[in-house]
Amino acid sequence: MIKLKSLLSLFLLAVCLNVNAQRIIVIGLDGFSTEGFNGSKHPNIDMLFKKGLITLSSRPVIPSVTLPNWTSHLTGQGPEEHGITANNWTLAKHPLKAIETDANGYTPSIFKALKDKQPKAKTAFYYNWAELINPINKKYLDEVSFEENDKYQSNYAKALKFICDNKNDPTLVFLYSVHVDHAGHQHGWMSPQYIAAIEEVDVEIGRFVQQLKDDHLYEDSYFLLLSDHGGIAKGHGGVTMNEMQVPFGITGKKIKNLGNTPAFFNSNRNTSWILAKIFGLKNIPKSWTGIAPTEIFK
Repeated sequence: MIKLKSLLSLFLLAVCLNVNAQRIIVIGLDGFSTEGFNGSKHPNIDMLFKKGLITLSSRPVIPSVTLPNWTSHLTGQGPEEHGITANNWTLAKHPLKAIETDANGYTPSIFKALKDKQPKAKTAFYYNWAELINPINKKYLDEVSFEENDKYQSNYAKALKFICDNKNDPTLVFLYSVHVDHAGHQHGWMSPQYIAAIEEVDVEIGRFVQQLKDDHLYEDSYFLLLSDHGGIAKGHGGVTMNEMQVPFGITGKKIKNLGNTPAFFNSNRNTSWILAKIFGLKNIPKSWTGIAPTEIFK
């Protein structure tokens, strides 16, 4: 009996020492600039990352355009590696070949890296800008949901259900909205409508997080807040600081509590490396050129 208790104790200790994440939720807000962060109210975002960190000096890759940057987030590469330099990229037609591709011709994403090492992991991709998914091989995604006309609330609800349905599996959820970017294009970055778009999604993020807490799915989750680029006037694509500086937030059990910090350099190409480190993945694709900043981990 004593031996059995000892074995049980060792088993429980091993379980407690497993630091790999049960789930990671990536919240992507297109066109959300550091200037926009500083000029808007976002109490739910602030509360979410209160025990983690936010840096306001994270850098997009060049060009400061949507598809190259989200691809960098999700593949650990810059445009010179993944080959995506404009929003009109398609698998069938593109001028620059990726330096590494899978059997279907796609550059390796974090979804592929996770599925290759943890086949039982669950992955989901929620979006409302049609071109966003073009560089991602859907065979590594368990759920894909596109919402039209800049709407995103139904995708937040679907993501909650997906997380709940797969609560016992490692889970990676990418939850994206383009509405902030479109407000910038239509009305101008830092216009009242642009600020309202940020503050509107902050409310939805608050509801989302509260539901995870109510369902007891919050404590073992990691959260990331990402953007692709900022903007000036009604556009982006250049190298001004308002285009090339975006917020980055992360929180979770193994993330330091640094608050609003300038303590480390971050680039959009680092995101997949950070996700891979949290999931405990090894043998990262050779084409990934980012890093997982050591300063953010306990």
